[in-house]
Amino acid sequence: MNGKVVVLTGGTSGIGRVAAVALARRGAKIVLIARDRSRTAETLAELKAIGAGVEHRAFFCNLACIGETQRLATELAAAEPRIDVLVNNAGALFSRRELSPDGLEMTFAVNHMAYFVLTGALRETLVRSAPARIVSTASGAHRGATLNFDDLQSARAYSGFEAYSRSKLCNILFTRELARRLTGTGVTANCLHPGFVATRFGDHSGGLVQALMPIAKLGAISPAKGAETIVYLASSPDVEAVTGEYFYKSAPDTPSPQARDDAAATKLWAESQRLETAHSKA
Repeated sequence: MNGKVVVLTGGTSGIGRVAAVALARRGAKIVLIARDRSRTAETLAELKAIGAGVEHRAFFCNLACIGETQRLATELAAAEPRIDVLVNNAGALFSRRELSPDGLEMTFAVNHMAYFVLTGALRETLVRSAPARIVSTASGAHRGATLNFDDLQSARAYSGFEAYSRSKLCNILFTRELARRLTGTGVTANCLHPGFVATRFGDHSGGLVQALMPIAKLGAISPAKGAETIVYLASSPDVEAVTGEYFYKSAPDTPSPQARDDAAATKLWAESQRLETAHSKA
């Protein structure tokens, strides 16, 4: 990874931070996209302590906002003419239905639309940098989920975990369609299930989820273990030509039948594109 540029969302805590440190130790330059300035400063200090001469940096953005994400991507592309790896890792779970600045349901906005908008905005840079990789954190929680295209914003009925599960299904469908659209460009796109990891995830989601999370995490794996597949997909020569796949424990895994529905993947892409256009500030 010497000389490689890795752009990473959700990289200031949990598995994202572990992955950032691991990739920096392999020689990569880490570009964080973050919100919390305190955690970002701590993470940058840790990255810079690994070795001198690498200019790790951070950009700040509310990824729940489409216009802000587009603005961030424009700034980032101008500052970093080369991007070798994009890691879409930021995610959240909300016990109560909340709306993003664009009026979208927050789980859908943060966990899916942020991946879609940021990746699309950085596409030209990634293609120009090929061979390049896109790695997106999905989850085994997608199993059992289905998409209702008449109610993607969960306006009719809302459950925090169901909204989260659907967003993770979106991640896999997005990856499949993205890989198809990137055919021949030299850019690969894969996603992964990190396992159930003991991180800050869910600690501020509110309601019953937040109350039960400490108990559930008693059986969780460590962030170091959870980050292994991210690092593998971002750096291993074993997967340099692999694309459109879903991984678990650094090996290809078969997602649910709903996650292998190419018609749904195409439809989700079209709807995501419509939403981005409708809320674009460009």
